[in-house]
Amino acid sequence: MDRRRISALAHAAHPIAAPLSDTSVARLLDRALRDGAEQDGAERDRDMRILDLGCGEAAWLVRAVEGHTGVRAHGVDLDAGTIAGARDEIAARGLGDRVTLHAQDAREFAADEPFDLVLCVGAAHAFGGLLPTLEAARRHLAPGGTALIGDAFWEREPGQGTLDAGFAADEYSDLGTTVDRVAADGWTPVYGHISTTEEWDEYEWSWTGSLSRWALDHPDDPDSGEALKAAAEHRSGWLHGYRRTLGFVTLVLRRTPDHLR
Repeated sequence: MDRRRISALAHAAHPIAAPLSDTSVARLLDRALRDGAEQDGAERDRDMRILDLGCGEAAWLVRAVEGHTGVRAHGVDLDAGTIAGARDEIAARGLGDRVTLHAQDAREFAADEPFDLVLCVGAAHAFGGLLPTLEAARRHLAPGGTALIGDAFWEREPGQGTLDAGFAADEYSDLGTTVDRVAADGWTPVYGHISTTEEWDEYEWSWTGSLSRWALDHPDDPDSGEALKAAAEHRSGWLHGYRRTLGFVTLVLRRTPDHLR
């Protein structure tokens, strides 16, 4: 079964592809957009431009434009099927003139103008890790712009169960080292959120449950057996492996001026 189809089905009940509650998403967007709404201390006289790299179903962008006036958004994702579905949903919400989606590799995306806010939450794998993701955000940011970046870290040293679930011990660092690397790369965190165990559990139960429910509701689909197996394997890896070991941090970042480093 295609990995992208698995992901699309698994996120049906939790379109934010990260362990974040609706409240956390709203608060992070409010903080990021507030910082991005000003440049050099002055209010903007134009619509704010935001970009989501690895946008999936564009859930962050929809929430941004529906909850904030004066925002125009672009999203990039490699999965053409997901982008097509997201475009239909965006059109149905009457947001087609404010949200533009691009079906292409986020690493190759280029725009004529920079963006005031660049997001990449839960999609750092598309760039090969956290630091390459920050470099991608930097390329697209306007002077004084803001980045909203979410990635995993180790809450504790990964044990054998976590490694058996498919992770490598050096895949992530602890929280302090992760934030230190971001700062050393020339960014200043101005806000952040560490996903709680409750947020992780809600995300994982939604992921495995949505995929399982689809398989049970479509027993004649040739992919149903594989979907049910994928959900069971994912659930086992989470419960017996990385639960309370894998953490997730989402940071609101601004570039640190060279003379202040």
